[in-house]
Amino acid sequence: MTLNRAFHIESFGDYLMFERGLADRTVSAYLGDVQRLVTFLSARNLQAPKEISHLDLRDYVFHLKDSGLAPASIRRSISSTRTYAAFLMDEGILDADPTEHLESPRDWRKLPTVLSRQEVERLVESPSEDHPLFWRDRAILELLYATGIRVSELVTIRTSALDPEQAILLVLGKGARERLLPVGRTAIRVSRRYLREVRPELDRGEGKGFLFLNKSGRPMTRMAIWTLVKRAAERAGVEKQVSPHTFRHTFATHLLEGGADLAAVQELLGHADISTTQIYTHLDREHLREVHRRFHPRS
Repeated sequence: MTLNRAFHIESFGDYLMFERGLADRTVSAYLGDVQRLVTFLSARNLQAPKEISHLDLRDYVFHLKDSGLAPASIRRSISSTRTYAAFLMDEGILDADPTEHLESPRDWRKLPTVLSRQEVERLVESPSEDHPLFWRDRAILELLYATGIRVSELVTIRTSALDPEQAILLVLGKGARERLLPVGRTAIRVSRRYLREVRPELDRGEGKGFLFLNKSGRPMTRMAIWTLVKRAAERAGVEKQVSPHTFRHTFATHLLEGGADLAAVQELLGHADISTTQIYTHLDREHLREVHRRFHPRS
């Protein structure tokens, strides 16, 4: 087994590109940083992520400083390492975060992009009704926002997993964990139209029971969903950087703004650890500060 496979480097790259929706240059930078980390760890005879300790990572930061790396590059390397560790935890490869005690300036952690309600509405309504795949594209966008599912989960949904009568969706998440998600009326209505009018025309025996098919009748890929979302954002005139994962951030943030319990949001998102969900409490506080600034007479 190569080191790259043992440390899940290729899967990490797919996560950065297709789930986080990062630009090619950013993905290359993150992968370069993690490759440097893996080289350092292998020199210590560490052969898998589970063998990494916080002391190894502390020594790695010292190693970067001793190598004469610029402070900005060191900050980015630590940020890449944190993202990598979060990915490993979300995949169930790590049980604890070895980066937890790494010191870093407060501004190293950027809050994710979140859409406003008006931007979501423009985006999900952006597909053209004249396009033969209108109901499919609209169903994908509606489900992303209605459920907050990952793009990797979306492309593996089977037709049997969606129950329009009960308005629920069975999702197989990371670590093979199943969860039942409620689906809103609009997403159910649009999905029904897709299932009734579009999918039967697409399926030529190669759909394998998957819900969303491409124009050739095969299951859609993460890249296809990513491209669909990007084009929808352009049509909607949304100037923010939008990816399928943006819907996930927006879903969680809008729930918390509406008064949802953090533990409930954790369950809906399929987070194994509530600390992963707590990033959205920071977003919610920013929303409250903005409301206060805009509407309080003495703010």
